[in-house]
Amino acid sequence: MAHSILAAVRYGALATIEPATGAPMATKIAVGYAPDAGLFGYMSDLAQHTQNLRANANVSLLLETVADKGDPMNAPRLTLMAKARRVERDTPEHNTLRDLYLARFPKAKLYIGFTDFAFYRFDLAKAHLNGGFGKAFVLTPADLGA
Repeated sequence: MAHSILAAVRYGALATIEPATGAPMATKIAVGYAPDAGLFGYMSDLAQHTQNLRANANVSLLLETVADKGDPMNAPRLTLMAKARRVERDTPEHNTLRDLYLARFPKAKLYIGFTDFAFYRFDLAKAHLNGGFGKAFVLTPADLGA
């Protein structure tokens, strides 16, 4: 179930810690994923959440699927605790993530080369899977193939 969420999801809620107050801040980001590349985002250096994660790389991501019918709280969702790591431009890793991101978000070709944007990998520490009522699990990076 966790793997199907990772493969299908295109957006998630990224939570970072605001350095000045220590308060959490959540924002919606586009996420890329590939089994051999893991989970990543492409974010502007000007965004508050990017500034926050540069001060404290510990983040949480909430990824969810859409409920087809019934109670939306029964829709599977995955909360990831991770450390964000910036991927430097003009590296093989950057080029791989760029290709994966453009395959998932073709309209990103309009801004993929902007110099104030960078890819960030989310190196997983642990995860919580909620598959609906009575289906909650704590997962390790190994469970997710990370």
